[in-house]
Amino acid sequence: MGLTRKQLTILFLCLCFTVFLQLTSVSSSTSPQGQKETASSRSFEHEKEVHCSRERSRAAWKIIDEYLMPFVEKERYKISSRCRLHPENDLYRDQEQHKMHVDINEWRCGYCKKTFYEEKYLDKHFDNRHYDLLNVSHSKCLADVCGVLHCDLVLDSAPHKTKCNPAATGRNKHLCESLADSCFPVNEGTSALRLNEFFLRQFCDAHTCSGGRKPFSKGGKKETSTLYVIISVLVLMLLALFYIFMYLYLRGIKRGSQGLKHISKSGQKKRS
Repeated sequence: MGLTRKQLTILFLCLCFTVFLQLTSVSSSTSPQGQKETASSRSFEHEKEVHCSRERSRAAWKIIDEYLMPFVEKERYKISSRCRLHPENDLYRDQEQHKMHVDINEWRCGYCKKTFYEEKYLDKHFDNRHYDLLNVSHSKCLADVCGVLHCDLVLDSAPHKTKCNPAATGRNKHLCESLADSCFPVNEGTSALRLNEFFLRQFCDAHTCSGGRKPFSKGGKKETSTLYVIISVLVLMLLALFYIFMYLYLRGIKRGSQGLKHISKSGQKKRS
């Protein structure tokens, strides 16, 4: 049975409306606004791909810089890029190096020179504006070794006692020993052997539930510099006291000699 003219007209209008909707959707996707939305959604997807804590990565690097690198530099040992503690294996290292702490309440981005009141706002700026500078092609999350490096001691301003978990402690110790062997292979010479032993004492021995062994037992850069400052201040104070004593002593001798001269002169006048 054929269609009536009215039905044909309605069918034609429906087809035209369908074509119009398709053209509208295509134009919106190719417009600058559509591209912007696509780019922002793609950026959001990229951000969700990064599962690496910036705060814990920063704490891990702080520990490496203060409690490991001074001893590595003393041995003049070059850490291989295969070592997970190498600076190149820190996802946020380049961004952290582009932080400028100008003043107490002023942080500046080294890429675009924008300033912020607090470091956390600069971190958000890096995530939003300079995400493309992160190398997310490889897994380089330094926060993954935070348990080995005892990051909680750096992150907690007032550390609280928690019940020791033997399973987690055992895993951290095993990973710690693996890091010591991969970063400082004992077959690469005496420096590597000494650093391997040092790493075990500095970080791995404290992974125990028996207690008695504290991390960073070998000290670090901060402790060394603080001791140096204290000794320097004491030496300067002693030198200042010594010079004051010598000044007063010489001044007293000078006054005493002048008094004797005055007495002798007055005695000579009386005799004459």
